[in-house]
Amino acid sequence: MNIKILYRQTCVVLLIIVGLLEGGCKKYLDAKPDKALVIPSKVQDLQALLDNNQVMNTKDPGYGEASSDNYYLTTDGYYSLPYDEYRNLYLWKENNARDGSVSPWSYCYSPVYISNIVLESIENIERTSNEAYAWDNVKGSALFYRGRCFFNAVQTWAKAYDESSSSTDLGVPLRLNSNFNEKSVRHTVAECYNQIISDLKGSIPLLPDLPSHVMRPSKAGAYGMLARVYLSMRRYEQAKLYSDSCLMLKDDLMDYNAMSLTPSAPFTRTNPEIITYFAMLAAGTLTSTRYNVDSLLFSSYADSDLRKIGFFASRANGTYTFKGNYTSSGSTFFGGIATDEIYLTRAECNARLGKITEAMTDLNKLAKNRYDSTSFAPFDANSAEKALEIILSERRKELAFRDIRWMDIKRLNLEGYNISLTRIVDGQTYSLAPNDDRFALPIPLEVISMTGMPQN
Repeated sequence: MNIKILYRQTCVVLLIIVGLLEGGCKKYLDAKPDKALVIPSKVQDLQALLDNNQVMNTKDPGYGEASSDNYYLTTDGYYSLPYDEYRNLYLWKENNARDGSVSPWSYCYSPVYISNIVLESIENIERTSNEAYAWDNVKGSALFYRGRCFFNAVQTWAKAYDESSSSTDLGVPLRLNSNFNEKSVRHTVAECYNQIISDLKGSIPLLPDLPSHVMRPSKAGAYGMLARVYLSMRRYEQAKLYSDSCLMLKDDLMDYNAMSLTPSAPFTRTNPEIITYFAMLAAGTLTSTRYNVDSLLFSSYADSDLRKIGFFASRANGTYTFKGNYTSSGSTFFGGIATDEIYLTRAECNARLGKITEAMTDLNKLAKNRYDSTSFAPFDANSAEKALEIILSERRKELAFRDIRWMDIKRLNLEGYNISLTRIVDGQTYSLAPNDDRFALPIPLEVISMTGMPQN
């Protein structure tokens, strides 16, 4: 397929997705089709659609990170936000009309739409012996992307998974075909998780063990994604098993003792810990010149902790910004799957399952690569409770600004951790209590208006 035609087709898909994914809209239906567009007819055409990294890999919504407690804004910083959307997001207000330039909703559902096109088209292409590997990779990748994007959406716009209420709690729409005239409805949280798990598990037998490039999915990435999903559900046995499977395929860790951590962007997007690369374009609240790293978070790093050098850059006024992104960029946050997360997930699960030795072995394998080797003393715990306390503390520090904190707060509060969030603007305090309904962020009002779906 001519690459210009393919590019034009992808652009039209993205224009359609913003206006139509949530339901019918006549002005888009009246648009004349581009005669240059053709139906993808080759495996290579479908792979090219999935390789559009600007859509499939580098535009996660990031609204969970923007709503979490890794950072704060000064009053001046708050009032410098360009849109009411961002100000409302920062203070967890119920109104979330989009007046910015991007749609976080489309960041989830544009890849879903493309994945559905691929999944429908691949079934019309013969799986020959010569192209079996490529055919499988395309189908497996589309399933992986769709499952992952549904997960991002449910983490943002739904309550945390609770076994007792998941069958009635409202989740997000599950778009399972490319018919954009089909009206969107909110499925339950249980239905969403069932689909997420089905897509990710379905991708595993089709994908290679490791990807040809970090931008592409793999078995290791699907295992790692399932570990994250099951952890969010508080199903620790399954999260441990998928962590095991992931680390059997890839277990690399960088030794920060052997690296230069002073540059403004010390970590590359192809570093050996990355299993599958995704990045998030977070809300304007996290513009590097505007936000400040939470002071309690920063002070939790010991002086011997090399992450204190590698993750943070100081400003003249004594505040800090985060530079430890696995994206080669100080302004684009990493949201992908990496081995450090999987070690911490397995460590936490083992601690919860009473396997203290195994839990501390994983934690110390990571920690010895993060702390100054001349003074590092391995962590020790004489109870599962103490092991869990240490592991969660290290998880908080290791995975800062990964768009994981919001998920962790929601799931831990269901365990009774009572994590509340506080913002102060103009001397007034705003709070988000544990298990508050506002942990399910408001769906953009234009989506509600188009579809008639119930709002959070």
